Parts: sequence; C-alpha cells; structure tokens
Amino acid sequence: MSLQGIKYALQLMRPQQWTKNIFIFVPLFFSSRIHEVQYVIPTIFAFLSFCMVASSIYCFNDIHDADADRLHPTKCLRPIAAGHVSKGGGYLIMAFCFLSAIALTFAIGIDKLSHALTIILAYWVLNIFYCVKLKQVAILDVTCIAVGFLMRVMMGGVAADARASQWLIMMTFLLTLFLALSKRYDDVLLNVEEGKVMRKSITGYDVYFISVVMAVVAAVTLVCYIMYTISDEVTARFGTNKIYLTSIWVICGLSRFLQLMIVFHKSSSPTRTIIYDRFMRACIIGWILSFFLIIYL
Repeated sequence: MSLQGIKYALQLMRPQQWTKNIFIFVPLFFSSRIHEVQYVIPTIFAFLSFCMVASSIYCFNDIHDADADRLHPTKCLRPIAAGHVSKGGGYLIMAFCFLSAIALTFAIGIDKLSHALTIILAYWVLNIFYCVKLKQVAILDVTCIAVGFLMRVMMGGVAADARASQWLIMMTFLLTLFLALSKRYDDVLLNVEEGKVMRKSITGYDVYFISVVMAVVAAVTLVCYIMYTISDEVTARFGTNKIYLTSIWVICGLSRFLQLMIVFHKSSSPTRTIIYDRFMRACIIGWILSFFLIIYL
C-alpha cells in the first residue's frame, strides 16, 4: 500500500475519534488504582481494543453511508465518499480493525476474557444495527450512542477489576446523551438553513426540542454528579468529603458547551469542541487536577 493509501486508510479509521475511548479509564481513575500497574496495563489494552473495534464500525458506517455523505458539506471529504478508498478496500480495513480488537482483548487477561469479549461483540453488533437502521429513529439514535459509552465504562471496569457504581453509570449515560444530542442539533441547523436532510431521524427533532432536552439532561447530569460526590460510598472510599468542590468545573464545562452550541452554533463535532476550545480544555484539566489532588494527596 502506498503512503497515500495508508493516509486514506487512517482517515477511514478516524483515530481522532479514539479520544472517546478515554471513558474506559474512568473506573480506574475513580477506583484510586491509577498508580497500580497490574490494573493500568489491562486498561490500556482495553482502550486499544475499543479503538480498533470503533474504527471497524467507522469503516462500515462510511461504506453504508457513502451516497448520503456526498451530500454533506464536510462528510463528502471522507475517503469512501470522495472515492479515495473503494468499498472493497473499506471492508478489508474493517476486517483488520475488528480482528485486531479481538486479539487485543486477549491481552487484558485470560480471567477477564469472557466478559471483555462479550462487551466488544455486543458493542460491535449494536453499532452495526445502529448504522443500518437504529440511527434513523429519533431519540433511539442518541440513546444507542449513550449505551455505547456505557459499554466503554463497563469494559474499563472489567479491565481494572473495579465495579462501576450506579452513579457512575448514570453520569456516563447522561453526559454522552448530552453530547449526542449536540450533534443532532447541528444536523437540524443544516436542515433548517440549507434544506439538507443528513439522516432520517432529523425529522423527529427541531432546534427548540433539542435545546430544551439538552438543558434538562445537563441539569440532571449536574445533580447526579453532585449526589455522587457527597454519597457515603464515595466519601468512605476516598476518605474525604471535599470531592463536591470539583462540581464547579462540571458546571462551567456544561455551561460553556451549551453556549458554544446555542449561541455560536459550534456543535458539529463534540470531540473537536472539547479538544480545541480553550475554555473547555481548562475545565477538563481543572477537574482532573482538582480530583487528583483531593484523592491522591
């Protein structure tokens, strides 16, 4: 394969989206085991496995949506939609990614293999159905995305031998539902401003509906996070009642994201927004540092 071919193959795999798999490290972080190598290494392999299985889904999605992507102002640049990679080549890259994900799962640990493989396969099957049909159904489409992130947290829990609490599960679901809705907001804007229907589920949304639902989800997420930080379980586990102070960063981060979406209409890529917006980066770094200082020092 030429260098140009490798470039397009990597574009098809979307490595920039692998940042979503950081959710796998959440159970490790909250279990106070982030400094213990016997838990860190399996979690890293779990992260790599999810990166590969996610890339296999991205390949399938681009193959399946090639015709629709050609009508989108930015998705038309994707390798298959633009004609840089054939559909046959896309299936080969998809197979390579999927088999790599299965192989990496074995490195997590034999005692954890059955659970890890079950999660990987369930994620793959769910997302195949999502690409083919489920993403065409309003509300169900964003729910599937949120469930996919729950599976990441579950995988992290298996790798780190750390049970995900009900608060952690709820926060993950709510936060990722919030981010998924922001992408639908961008699709609705394209439909309103340019008359382009990017996906069938858009007919079940409008700007006002998504804005209201996102505000509600953001509020519930914040309440859920605060309840988590002051719960007896967390106070006993970390030996401190100061974790609630990190809520400041969560409030600022959610508010900033809503501002970027509703005021500045920057919601096409939540991942890009979180990475490149300085205010969002400051909130995330501030939250991580404050949580780390409270827990580990």
